[in-house]
Amino acid sequence: MRDHQRIGNVNMTVTIAIAQMCSGIDPAENAAQLAAAIDEASVAGAAMLFAPEMSAMLDRDRTRASAHVVREQESEFVAAMCAAARAAAIWLHIGSLPVLGDESADRRWRNRSLIIGPDGHIRGRYDKIHLFDADLPTGESWRESNGFAPGAEGVIVDDTPVGRLGCSICYDMRFAALYDAYGAAGCTAIAVPAAFTVPTGTAHWHVLLRARAIEQGAFIIAAAQSGTHADGRSTYGHSLVVDPWGHVLLDMGLATGVGYATLDLDRVPQTRTQLPAISHRRPIAAIQRPMAR
Repeated sequence: MRDHQRIGNVNMTVTIAIAQMCSGIDPAENAAQLAAAIDEASVAGAAMLFAPEMSAMLDRDRTRASAHVVREQESEFVAAMCAAARAAAIWLHIGSLPVLGDESADRRWRNRSLIIGPDGHIRGRYDKIHLFDADLPTGESWRESNGFAPGAEGVIVDDTPVGRLGCSICYDMRFAALYDAYGAAGCTAIAVPAAFTVPTGTAHWHVLLRARAIEQGAFIIAAAQSGTHADGRSTYGHSLVVDPWGHVLLDMGLATGVGYATLDLDRVPQTRTQLPAISHRRPIAAIQRPMAR
């Protein structure tokens, strides 16, 4: 039996699952691991499972990876996840996967989230807006925009087990305006699947996610990649669930596997009443720069 408290047509208390993964370069192997996590979460009574960014495949060798990157409707990984969600009768946020876009002029891939209902149908899709281009102190250089085209708009999926769900991916968390839009639109939860590097994760992961939750008075659900991957990169782990007051309900540390958190969705209106900052926001028309005397 699902761990819910139902009030009218809304489940005010819901248990969710997080799959913390160390995805490799073979989508079929990753699909098998995620399908097993879906089954485990369903048996445990979770209403929805959240997976990390690039759950389908994490491979920085673009030539090798390109053999597995197809349009969404042609993806065997997507078909397998829809079938697994349907068989387990559970909602699924796949985190993200690389897909080909439909625009023939731009051959860059899209970093796409999919939200799948318990009937196996896709309920929403979001393409990552902000792309990570940076040179790190470790000597690592990342140019996500070389291979991926940015998304153009935020996406909200209504009537999920966690209520109104806003979508973001990894580096998006550094851009508060996207989360402000979700808070203003009444999102009760915001998903942040990620594959954070270790140096930036150590410095910024917890503080940024807690800040986003506090600013919006919403739950932040951040499933993460963790460990040393087949392509040689290392990711930070620490999948988090943060409540609207900024309390960490789940921190999965470094171990891969499935973790659980119980969300009291009534905490969202309570928090927004207690601290109504969203309703106090005012547009900033201009910034003055007084002339030096």
